[in-house]
Amino acid sequence: MAAAWEEAREHGLATLTLRQLAARIGMSAPSLYTHFAAKHAIYDAMFADAWREVERLQVAMVLPAEPRAALRTVARTFFDFSTADLPRHQLMDSRIIPDFTPTPEAYAPAVRVMTNLHKLFATIFGTARNEDVDLFSALVGGLIDAQWANDPGGQRYGRLLDRAIDMFADDMGLPPAPASGPAPQPDEPTPGSDQE
Repeated sequence: MAAAWEEAREHGLATLTLRQLAARIGMSAPSLYTHFAAKHAIYDAMFADAWREVERLQVAMVLPAEPRAALRTVARTFFDFSTADLPRHQLMDSRIIPDFTPTPEAYAPAVRVMTNLHKLFATIFGTARNEDVDLFSALVGGLIDAQWANDPGGQRYGRLLDRAIDMFADDMGLPPAPASGPAPQPDEPTPGSDQE
């Protein structure tokens, strides 16, 4: 798996070949066929590997008790994971490999991740409607795609993540997060305001 990811990072996911992978690990291409029947079998194993890593991160997350902060933590964890590795993101969340569909076994970790997200929504909102989870996923995924397309390695869209999650939370009817400090008094100018 490590060699397959290295090859994908260096030369692109779509150009991965069994011959390149075999050469990287010092094996003949026919010998590699004893482990992977075809190139799509490697993609399948890589897909499962990536989603198992998301699942591991999800299980290890320590979520704040405050609902908006919990949503932000979930979103940020996935955003950071997905913007750290383009081939992994492409395989998990884009369809750039023609005719590749993960097997049910490889897809199982992704299903568990989404099941856990549904459970979190049920805890926070009292319900876990598919359309709400889909909207949350599309919102975070859209910012990930925009980050890769416009500012790879930067924070142009990552810095908007909390704001987007707050808009989502507003739409879902979550009360605002408690203020972290005392609110400014009405007659005191707020730093950065026109009253200064």
